[in-house]
Amino acid sequence: MSEFFIGTDIIEVIRINHSIKNYGKRFLNRIFTEPEQRYCNSCSQPSIHFAGRFAAKEAVKKALLTSGHFSSISLKEIEIDREQDGQPFLNYQQNKIEYCKISISHTSNYATAFALYLSK
Repeated sequence: MSEFFIGTDIIEVIRINHSIKNYGKRFLNRIFTEPEQRYCNSCSQPSIHFAGRFAAKEAVKKALLTSGHFSSISLKEIEIDREQDGQPFLNYQQNKIEYCKISISHTSNYATAFALYLSK
């Protein structure tokens, strides 16, 4: 029997911006993979995109942990990538996740994300 698990998160963009300014690469390397950093840094406002990915990582983490199939997950193990059409998708480095859908939205002040994980 399949079960659905959800996770959601919202973060102020300014919090991510402050972390980047105060801790620089140390912060980025602890949370984001190199491909995520390359993508976000290629955007005109990197902090907004880092915030969106941070919210997505938190949403995915909540959905996966709620399932009870995972005991701990680091944010760096969760990589948020993009399809050619811009749709975000999950690369989870420790385990194959068959079905996890992600939605990310942001303004200049907030980023939010939703994750839906189907456990079979």
